Amino acid sequence: MLKGILSISGQPGLFRLVTETKNSIIVESLLTGKRIPAYSTSKISTLSDISIFTETGEILLTELFLRIQKSEKTISPKASANEIKAFFGEVLPEYDKDRVYVSDMKKIIQWYQLLSDQNLLTETKEEE
Repeated sequence: MLKGILSISGQPGLFRLVTETKNSIIVESLLTGKRIPAYSTSKISTLSDISIFTETGEILLTELFLRIQKSEKTISPKASANEIKAFFGEVLPEYDKDRVYVSDMKKIIQWYQLLSDQNLLTETKEEE
């Protein structure tokens, strides 16, 4: 389930919510396993709440992850901009080409690979 998985602006990787304290939350890095406090001044986003712009509206990030999973294709986030755009065009042909930037696509690919390495995407598949 991606509800407990967080992205913190300015911090690399993704985090799992561990607990809440009076002034902060304690998160655990999926990259290093280290636990750190995240304060209310940090921009924190839950992956289950993130959407991607499409030509007709928006699609949830979890739905995009399912599409990537079904395509059984992967690409390096360090690939060229044209390769990344082509990959996104295959898995999400209706993405809004004016509002979804290559930097967003790279971040999504990094997140997908990290979640896949941690075996957290199998739960996403079962939720459908």
